[in-house]
Amino acid sequence: MSRDPDAPVRAGSMLSIRQAGELYQAQCESRQADLAAIWMQTQGRGFYTIASSGHEGNAAVAAALRPDDPALLHYRSGGFYCARSRQLPGHDPVRDILRGVAASTDEPIAGGRHKVFGNADLAIIPQTSTIASHLPRAVGLAFALGRARRAGVRTPWAPDSIVVTSFGDASVNHSTLVGALNSSSSTVHQGLPMPLLMVCEDNGLGISTRTPSGWITERFSARPGLRYLAVNGCDLAEVYDAASQAVSYVRSARKPAFLHLRTVRFLGHAGSDAEVAYRTPAEIAADYGRDPLLVTAGLLAAAGFADGPELAARYEAIGERVREVAVRVMAEPQLGSAAQVMAPLSPRSTEQVAAVVAEPAAPERAALFGGRLPEDEGPLTLAQSINRALHDELARRPQALLFGEDVSVKGGVYGLTRGLRKSFGGARVFDTILDEQAILGVGLGAALANFLPIPEIQYLAYLHNAEDQLRGEAATLQFFSQGRYRNPMVVRIAGLGYQRGFGGHFHNDNSVAVLRDIPGLVVAVPAHPADAPAMLRSLLAAAVVDGTVSVFLEPIALYHQRDLLTDSDGGWLAEYAGPDRWEAGHIPIGRARRWLVEGDDGGSAHRADAADLSIITFGNGVRMSLRVANALAEEGMSVAVLDLRWLSPLPVKDILREASSSGQVLVVDETRRSGGVSEGIVTALVDGGFRGPIKRVTSVDSFIPLGDAARAVLLDEATILQAARSLLSAPGGE
Repeated sequence: MSRDPDAPVRAGSMLSIRQAGELYQAQCESRQADLAAIWMQTQGRGFYTIASSGHEGNAAVAAALRPDDPALLHYRSGGFYCARSRQLPGHDPVRDILRGVAASTDEPIAGGRHKVFGNADLAIIPQTSTIASHLPRAVGLAFALGRARRAGVRTPWAPDSIVVTSFGDASVNHSTLVGALNSSSSTVHQGLPMPLLMVCEDNGLGISTRTPSGWITERFSARPGLRYLAVNGCDLAEVYDAASQAVSYVRSARKPAFLHLRTVRFLGHAGSDAEVAYRTPAEIAADYGRDPLLVTAGLLAAAGFADGPELAARYEAIGERVREVAVRVMAEPQLGSAAQVMAPLSPRSTEQVAAVVAEPAAPERAALFGGRLPEDEGPLTLAQSINRALHDELARRPQALLFGEDVSVKGGVYGLTRGLRKSFGGARVFDTILDEQAILGVGLGAALANFLPIPEIQYLAYLHNAEDQLRGEAATLQFFSQGRYRNPMVVRIAGLGYQRGFGGHFHNDNSVAVLRDIPGLVVAVPAHPADAPAMLRSLLAAAVVDGTVSVFLEPIALYHQRDLLTDSDGGWLAEYAGPDRWEAGHIPIGRARRWLVEGDDGGSAHRADAADLSIITFGNGVRMSLRVANALAEEGMSVAVLDLRWLSPLPVKDILREASSSGQVLVVDETRRSGGVSEGIVTALVDGGFRGPIKRVTSVDSFIPLGDAARAVLLDEATILQAARSLLSAPGGE
């Protein structure tokens, strides 16, 4: 090296010759790792070949950041990963990358479950390949870094950290990114911190679909509240200078910036993609003329760092080492059993969760409730009991945030969050924009910053345009990071049918199949005010202990219900359990509740706790089934009603125990016949060896219409009663 290594690699650039040389190594490592991955695939030991080749300029973005700035990266981020790994001693980025390709259990983040760029030591949070799905989380994390100061919550990152997230040009068209950008802009417009650097790596192609020339610039260059910088992403010095400028702005102003890198793409999109089918040889050759490794080599040669042959020799030497690493990692073990694969998916630390449930109430509890404690109020409705439990939990968990549409000053559409903002302030209880993806994104990001998010989705039907934030992001984070990263969260959702006076499909949605199908997600349905607070405490404790992601699905029609059998009987009210009863009243995840309604003559059951018929149900079905059970009791029948309380995981042991108690089962399912909860219950009974009579009644396979027409498609008490009598009157049924 003939020149001062700390001199600029190019006149006027902030990038030094020494830095450029180090980044050239990172670029070469990333390129050679791509080539090794293709070779590993030919050997039957490589399982992922989406290349970073052509995008290696992103190594300079890593160099402009601190290694403790949290990063949520695009799947073409090999250069970034290699460069950041070199910022901290003891890391081998090539080995990490190729272990991911080989699905090795020694891979540092996913442990063989997926090929992702992630490493907790490097503050790189693993992301899936779903298009732009990580952007709402990135926005949420940037928001949470600012909110942490106001809320007094200590995050894993320095107070002046910024969030960096990268994505491809095709991703900017996805609604997830559009929504995330809108959420970011809305936050800035309100004068709130949003320290987020968005890096668009624009190679002009989404697989084979071309991004129109100028489209990215037109969309983002003049957007209010967003600093826009665009550079040649193949020129290391240009990228470093622009990234440094962007990082400095975001870090000091606590506002977002959009860094547009014009890159090229080599080796096709992925796998067997042959781009000669949709690109001309001239286009492909032109891209190779912009090869970022050649551009960097030219910079270094012009700066006197090394000549062309020496730089080529360095590239080949790196390739030899990469191939040696590839051979070694191909011999490493892979996951070999379902138990190994699922180990980080949904841990259940039952004793620790119970201990957290039993933790003392907040010292200021009496003042919180204005001197009148909820346990002294008398019987409460379901809505009132949830409201009081939220007060108690936010008081004793200062890291808890509650947010959503209309939850703050208004107190929620149904009043469930009434008084929370007054008690805990706008930093912890706040309204969001009307975007369910953004709401869940805030939760996902805040959880990474050590908050305990309690987002509210106003209606179950509103979840469906955002459900990938639960499926693709929330439920997978522990799975793809072996628990190194978690997003504990309790999502409150108002839903199910039977709402009077304000109905129609979008306010009466009885489909929960998409929730029950997400591995690791806990789904709770509190039907009775005696259970709701304890169930909510269990979910929040599980979030604290195990990082559990859960849905607390609240039956709207039961919110303000007071009576069970007759008007003014108060049969659907319950006393609130004070702190002295929290431990004894703990409801573990996956435990059902049994109600026994005995016949006037004791029925035909031989044991005191046995019944002539077992009804297994949940939600609105609990109240309807209890009313039916009371009608049958007048006819001398003893009926047990099992409230599942948990739809995922189903309380299978309790289901089988109850079925064996009576010998015949009626499944009462308010969801649809196809894909409904009853399918899982019946399957559990059959798989568990139950051979007695089983009958199920459900709502029909329809959306729920407005007005009285809803009765035509929703399950009703008359249908339940008829099915119960059918079972009881069958031979051997009594």
